Amino acid sequence: MVGCAVDGVRRILLGVVVAVAAALVGAGPAGAEPVAFPIPDPDPFYSVPADLPARAPGDVLRVRPLPPSYYFPGSTVWEVLFRTTDSLGRPIAANSTFVRPANHVPDGPLVSYQHIINSLGTKCKLVNELYTTDPLHQIREAAGLNLALARGWAVALPDHLGPRMAYGAAKLGGQITLDGIRAVQRVPELQVAGSPVGLGGYSGGGMATAWAAALAPTYAPELSIVGAAVGGAPLNLVKMGEALGTDAHPAFGLAMAAALGLEREYPKRILVTEQLNAQGRLLKQRIGNGCTNEIMFFGLGRSAAEMTDNTDFMQDPQAWEVLAENSVELYPGVPEAPLFEWHSPTDTLIPVDSIEATMRRYCDAGLPVQSLLTPTPDHLSAAALGLPQGVAWMDARFRGEPAPSTC
Repeated sequence: MVGCAVDGVRRILLGVVVAVAAALVGAGPAGAEPVAFPIPDPDPFYSVPADLPARAPGDVLRVRPLPPSYYFPGSTVWEVLFRTTDSLGRPIAANSTFVRPANHVPDGPLVSYQHIINSLGTKCKLVNELYTTDPLHQIREAAGLNLALARGWAVALPDHLGPRMAYGAAKLGGQITLDGIRAVQRVPELQVAGSPVGLGGYSGGGMATAWAAALAPTYAPELSIVGAAVGGAPLNLVKMGEALGTDAHPAFGLAMAAALGLEREYPKRILVTEQLNAQGRLLKQRIGNGCTNEIMFFGLGRSAAEMTDNTDFMQDPQAWEVLAENSVELYPGVPEAPLFEWHSPTDTLIPVDSIEATMRRYCDAGLPVQSLLTPTPDHLSAAALGLPQGVAWMDARFRGEPAPSTC
């Protein structure tokens, strides 16, 4: 369900990122420097068909088998391109990697796992990093996924940042996740058309998972989701932005990346690029198509205040509205599938009180929620410590056992 987060600073996740990024996003005068969209993936598999607007969410656009991956020995791998919806309700194409172990039975369990992607470049998509030989671009969550595959569960791995690599757009991740499930279940050779579905993810991936669970009753009510395992998820981006402000931070590169990613998704409501000074433009140039390591390196110890000469950049209401729209705590919907949720009670990278408030609201609505407080002081070790319980919890859901609750 969740890979071991052992990479130190490299695994400072989307929660911190968007929080600091809140200080940088803001509206400015029209007609300035254009939004910095990513270099398109040159693979023709991702080209958008002309009839995309006529397709329904989850419709399959293309399918192809992929070579065996050394991350998942003995498993068969496919890639599926499908129609989904962006944050403004427009049709877009997204992709998901499907991994089926040799011991999977037709219509056996299917897990959609939302990785921690933390990138702006299309070269950093999960499906691309699955086959790279670059040691700096390894899939760090493969160990946890192999625990699922060993049980015979098929796994869908959506690139939940979408074709614009819109890092920071959390609600988008939930929609792509749900449409990715729809898509793989519509491909007969994948043998999961009637599979029960579980959701899983940690931190930034946990946020996409939490959004998918919350949106499912209205966005994809036909899916048979038996449970969602959500770890260390930042559920209120507004609160994080207010807390962290403009101070220098070791993960500021990721903060800048989230600001640029949100601008890509909301180009008329959040204008970052045109506010940048010379330092900001240089950093944008360096990270605009970068993966996590480049982003972390070039942004180490920087701050939002260094990136702009606009002293009022924290005052724009549209930026805060966008963060609110991407905060699960502020979304009124309640999942229908039971939840397993875990986090460190002393996690300083995410607002723990937002997790508690959201789970309390779900409990009050009658949803079975099992919460686990890991005996660890930090965000990173909590990922691994919650893994065994999360896998066991999901296994029980697939067996049809009633969901326990700590409400």
